[in-house]
Amino acid sequence: MKSIFVGDLSYPLRLMIGCFLVVLSVGFFTGISFVGQTDSMTPEGVVENYNGNADQEDAMVMKFKKSPREMLTIIHTHVLSLSFIFFLTGILLGFARINKRLQIILMVEPFVSILLTFGGIYLVWLGYEWMKYIVIISGIAMTLAYVGSVLILFSQLNLHKGATSV
Repeated sequence: MKSIFVGDLSYPLRLMIGCFLVVLSVGFFTGISFVGQTDSMTPEGVVENYNGNADQEDAMVMKFKKSPREMLTIIHTHVLSLSFIFFLTGILLGFARINKRLQIILMVEPFVSILLTFGGIYLVWLGYEWMKYIVIISGIAMTLAYVGSVLILFSQLNLHKGATSV
């Protein structure tokens, strides 16, 4: 059976995949930007974002501990949406010409990171503050996997080939 690779698809399909990846990346990095706005890119910021800082007199912005309902909403929406993002990019990676070990890592690691990141956030909220380090590390790993996957896919879409024959 002949393998199908993303770079071998028709130009309209490759163009659509490229557009999808651009729009998906805008959404993904908008979310990362939001994380930066909440100061959740530091271990202390993770704890403060979910458990509040009302006990700190010198806090620049007062934050309160998230309610159970807020935590369920955050975890629910992020786990579902990120799962779909990485499922779709994983399917596309399945049609990339790359080392199989790298392919498997980029296809599976994000799902592990989703569970560690949002499970870790929940545990931080419950008071296990040492999980803040796991949240940061898994969030970085998830982002690196996303960036790596998208860069590989763009490098193989060959969007410069076929545009003149449309």
